[in-house]
Amino acid sequence: MATIIYTLTDEAPMLATYSFLPVVQAFASQAEVAVETRDISLAGRILAQFPERLTDEQRIGDALAELGDLATTPDANIIKLPNISASMPQLKAAVRELQGQGYDLPDYPDEPSTDEERDVRARYDKVKGSAVNPVLREGNSDRRAPDAVKSYARKHPHSMGEWSADSRTRVATMGADDFRTNEQSVVLDAPGTLTVRHVAADGTETVLKNGLTVQEGEVVDATVMHVAALEAFLREQIAAAKAEDVLFSVHLKATMMKVSDPIVFGHVVRAFFPDVFARHGEELAAAGLSPNNGLGGILDGLDALENGAEIRAAVEQGLADGPRLAMVNSDKGITNLHVPSDVIIDASMPAMIRTSGHMWGPDGEEHDTLAVIPDSSYAGVYQAVVEDCQEHGAFDPTTMGSVPNVGLMAQKAEEYGSHDKTFEMTAAGRVEVVDAGGAVLMSHDVEAGDIWRACQTKDAPIRDWVGLAVTRARATGSPAVFWLDETRAHDRNLIAKVEAYLPDHDTEGLDLRILSPVDAAKLSVERIRRGEDTISVTGNVLRDYNTDLFPILELGTSAKMLSVVPLMNGGGLFETGAGGSAPKHVQQLVEQDYLRWDSLGEFLALAESFRHEGERGNARAQVLGDALDRATGTLLEEDKSPSRRIGSTDNRGSHFWLARYWAQELAAQTEDEALARTFAPVAEALVEHTDAIEGELVAVQGNPADIGGYYRPDGDKAAAVMRPSETFNGIIDPLR
Repeated sequence: MATIIYTLTDEAPMLATYSFLPVVQAFASQAEVAVETRDISLAGRILAQFPERLTDEQRIGDALAELGDLATTPDANIIKLPNISASMPQLKAAVRELQGQGYDLPDYPDEPSTDEERDVRARYDKVKGSAVNPVLREGNSDRRAPDAVKSYARKHPHSMGEWSADSRTRVATMGADDFRTNEQSVVLDAPGTLTVRHVAADGTETVLKNGLTVQEGEVVDATVMHVAALEAFLREQIAAAKAEDVLFSVHLKATMMKVSDPIVFGHVVRAFFPDVFARHGEELAAAGLSPNNGLGGILDGLDALENGAEIRAAVEQGLADGPRLAMVNSDKGITNLHVPSDVIIDASMPAMIRTSGHMWGPDGEEHDTLAVIPDSSYAGVYQAVVEDCQEHGAFDPTTMGSVPNVGLMAQKAEEYGSHDKTFEMTAAGRVEVVDAGGAVLMSHDVEAGDIWRACQTKDAPIRDWVGLAVTRARATGSPAVFWLDETRAHDRNLIAKVEAYLPDHDTEGLDLRILSPVDAAKLSVERIRRGEDTISVTGNVLRDYNTDLFPILELGTSAKMLSVVPLMNGGGLFETGAGGSAPKHVQQLVEQDYLRWDSLGEFLALAESFRHEGERGNARAQVLGDALDRATGTLLEEDKSPSRRIGSTDNRGSHFWLARYWAQELAAQTEDEALARTFAPVAEALVEHTDAIEGELVAVQGNPADIGGYYRPDGDKAAAVMRPSETFNGIIDPLR
């Protein structure tokens, strides 16, 4: 029997799984496909790190490591739901919750002083940031809007804010002394090992990273952000926002870039409140209140300090003296600087562009914004889109084209694999990357506080990426543009490889181009306005940015994208979209027993997962997948996706409607008569009892719901909340 692995993750997707998974298992069982789960939630990943501290009943296996191994085999068929890429505040909150649930977990040691504390911190650090995706992504990414989703978006366009030519919104970036401009890159001509070392002014050497394994043809990069330049840049932008009377905001990736970007975020907080840190910085540091964790963490900890009221007053004065801060939640006073994980660039920048170039101000109104993106690697992409909107107005979802993506991400390619090779300098000197023979391959002069990092991109994923780009260009007839800048060290090496590997494929009649990210963005938005599609072929970070930027403008959300990862050894990984708004959804469920999370991404991924089994010879799985796609199209056309309004269809209701349409499609199809016979009575029962089922689903709405935990819900409680219709359950469960 074939097996699909359905991942248990976090927040709203996790809760939705309690409702949808029984439906999936019921339908899949009729095609001899087992659907099993693996827990890769933040809480699950934490518990897996400390088996020796847990009871036999509490202990769980390392599901992420298991799936990482599976992803390298031809048998892999994994459906990956959105998971928390934990910032430090999220990690600590999850630990506190688990401790409260009776798990004997240690506190996170901010400043470890013993071997035991260093070991504890190292274990926790394994689950911070992008701990999941690099492990599972043993293939490159093919991400696009399905035809049914695009058609629905054109017929039912989402709201777009109006742009005006006098908009003062703009992007500010360093453009010097940052990661982009200081980058060096080499291509290894033989396998071996590298060492990263720090050489002090007196010649003292300190090994930062030893035994770094590299393969022949691998691209290795190193770069540094000079903090003195960063601080000067931030002071300039804070002053500029004040002078221009626009909101000040910073846009980083403190979850995925879990080492470098929280440090940069901390510098932004310091720069915005210079007097606070000049007068109270040492006291805050002694209390463990780091600006790297955001203003919110500092404010939460002030009550425990003897002069906490004085510091709080200084913060309030800093807010009054500085420019108006962009807000995450104006009603609750949560600013752009409160929590690093609250403002993630790939979600926050598209949302700003979609909303007239505005963010919310302290007054609860929208305003033009100075969007600060310190590193200049890709900031110009957002500025190009902003300038296009200022010149031509908002995009029109009813006519605009699409920008699907082919993303280089296999085997921890590019920046997201750099966490173990990112260091905050403790002393001035020089950082060198040295090969086994002692030759210095790359070198940077550094000062204390500078942020140095390296990353790797193996040759096999690059070859696969080029081939996938050609495949998608051939399948669609759309131009495929490699977003690579010949003035950037890393990109120059990739351009050489692209030009070397393209002749391995049949490219006759295809429109394949290599453009800088800024020029590629300009071409793409120009074609979008003409209703034309353009495939963006990008590296890992731009894959992440583009697969939010363009879908949010086209569809209103990135959660409706189809994300297929053809694994390099023959398996399949099917991702279900973004989860950026999931925390608010959980809050609403707990308060009102209403979950507005849209599982459309799960529907799309599941259909592709069944088709993957069909390609392996399971014809019945192919029928299931095709019928599911048709059912999803009907769901969209009939407007049965979750609504924001209590008293209407929520996530659980959308699962009922999908099951009904799916059963009807299977009953009506003629490819497999046995399936049709099986699902005909199911479809009849779901139609007959529609009113009763909808009544049961709506009846629970409006009251508080107890799920037993945020990061690790109680399974029985969550199932009871997410499966409140006994009638629906009674029809589905006998199939399981």
